[in-house]
Amino acid sequence: MKKGLAYFELKQEIEEFLYQEADLLDTRKFREWLDLLAEDLVYFMPIRRNVKFGEHDERENTRQGEGISWFDEDKWTVTKRVEQILTGVHYAEEPLSRVTHMVSNVRLLDVKPSMEDPDEVTVGCRFLVFQSRVEYEHYTFIGRRTDVLRRNGDSWLIARRELILEQNVLLAKNLSILF
Repeated sequence: MKKGLAYFELKQEIEEFLYQEADLLDTRKFREWLDLLAEDLVYFMPIRRNVKFGEHDERENTRQGEGISWFDEDKWTVTKRVEQILTGVHYAEEPLSRVTHMVSNVRLLDVKPSMEDPDEVTVGCRFLVFQSRVEYEHYTFIGRRTDVLRRNGDSWLIARRELILEQNVLLAKNLSILF
């Protein structure tokens, strides 16, 4: 991918979008966060397995639509999760968790149709999500993410999010937070 001025301007725009998205989640502005999701959203987090050398590409991560995953959702199911949290009686989020999302290593992996006039951008990044619950529960989720962002006027919508956690056993009691 050629890295001229258009590349760096687009990269900065995408980074700002991702940072603002993280702020919405961290400040519990879940309804505003939902507005960043495309109607045809795919929100997927596979389960990771420990596999023998040479089998990583085929077997390390579960496949979307095949078997079990941590998340394999669309906008409707993500919206229902948010609505449940916002009732104030969600057992896993009462009181609400304190969460910090960190995004780094942002890379533009693909731009369509062109760098000068992008309608869709595939973005790779790394994330760290820290969750603090009540007085004694603290969880850290670290991984990498691939997002497909679609142009929406002057901003972007998240059309696809695939999250790869760097652990295959989660110590958290639940996955009620949003990534």
